[in-house]
Amino acid sequence: MKILITGGTGFVGQRLIKKLYADGHDLVILTRNPEKARLNESTGANFHRWDGISEDVPAEAYQGVEAVINLMGENIANKRWSDNQKIRLQKSRIDATKKLVEGCEKHLEKPLKVFISASASGFYPVNTGETLDESSNAGSGFLSELCQEWEKATEGLTKTERKIISRTGVILGPESGALNKLLPIFKMAAGGPIGSGNMVMSWIHVEDMVKAISEWLVNDKYNGVYNMVAPNPVTNKVFTKALGKAVRKPAIFPVPSFMLKLIMGEMSTIVLDSQKLIPKRLIDDGFQFNHPEIEEALIDLVR
Repeated sequence: MKILITGGTGFVGQRLIKKLYADGHDLVILTRNPEKARLNESTGANFHRWDGISEDVPAEAYQGVEAVINLMGENIANKRWSDNQKIRLQKSRIDATKKLVEGCEKHLEKPLKVFISASASGFYPVNTGETLDESSNAGSGFLSELCQEWEKATEGLTKTERKIISRTGVILGPESGALNKLLPIFKMAAGGPIGSGNMVMSWIHVEDMVKAISEWLVNDKYNGVYNMVAPNPVTNKVFTKALGKAVRKPAIFPVPSFMLKLIMGEMSTIVLDSQKLIPKRLIDDGFQFNHPEIEEALIDLVR
């Protein structure tokens, strides 16, 4: 299958590209820096320059494409959420997705087999104590509104047989993301629960995320919205204890909530808010997680 990918040079994208190449797919990568991407890839992919915001997707990138995977988006935890940073977060998701969809409508010779587009668990309300599945209502606030508009940006797409929205929780992987920032602290035995430690985190091992996307591409039973999370969300206390065990260090030093608010500002909601998501539709459709439990997942990632 010929697949067009945005966000392919990111944390998840790099792993996904290696898996899809190994599976025999033909890959087309949209990136801000094709020259740098070529140096870091050995997949025989075709690269096209696209900044995701000011430019339209090159028409030639759509030639013969049968599927699209849209992972593009400024890292939500990269910087404090100033007004300018919020605009960057919005443009890199909403505007970029709109341009990608417009290009599909304009340049595709025939409908896609599937269009897969990222969203996030931020779509849902926080701190409710409820168990949230794909039928749950949207929340409020900046993150939820961002996710809602991000998903709406795909509504103009008609040239596809299936469309899948992935509402992703905290992605755990050793190269980047939350785990990459936490590992040095925990390896020095300086880690511990945050605040009360009772906040619930909905997470997924990066390997399971790559596996799910790979299956979505080729299995017609998958369609619609999916929560991209493991089936067993955990409290912050359970997570920190499991991470301490994985690195063989105690995790006993609590981090006061007010310190995170001072350091991170509004962005601290990513860490301090509580959400209990379950992947109901993935389970109903028979997806098999390789890493459903946090303790085993963390041991696998830090070994």
